[in-house]
Amino acid sequence: MPDRHSDEQHILSLEDLRYEAVLSSDFDAFAELCHEELVYAHSNGERDDLRGYVDKCRQGVYVYHRIDHPVDQVKILGDIALVLGEMQAELTIRGTRTELDNSALAVWIRVGTSWKLLAYQPTPKPVKAALGQRGPTASAGSTP
Repeated sequence: MPDRHSDEQHILSLEDLRYEAVLSSDFDAFAELCHEELVYAHSNGERDDLRGYVDKCRQGVYVYHRIDHPVDQVKILGDIALVLGEMQAELTIRGTRTELDNSALAVWIRVGTSWKLLAYQPTPKPVKAALGQRGPTASAGSTP
């Protein structure tokens, strides 16, 4: 029976490795961490398969400058691991410097004795000002 704590630590180290790989433009290392059926979603709703995402990175469509990826929780259900957290990044997308502030879900699947990234879904966090809030203490009916 797999050791859940050991699996969680391993998944966290794989998360570090995948982000390090794209930061260092080592897309072969990134691809090695991924399942062949990877579904990689982007903050704007576009989706790529493994080949499409890696090709775009190699072509300079996505150039990563900084990525922070704090993890809130790792849930392991059989041979599936869900990594719930955040992803803040500075990158250049199609020539435009951009900053992202996303909630994120990464899905890993156990293949034999290893884990492979199967899916990634970032979701932009709502901008508090756009919601009419001042911060965590804002309440309904408060005025700006």
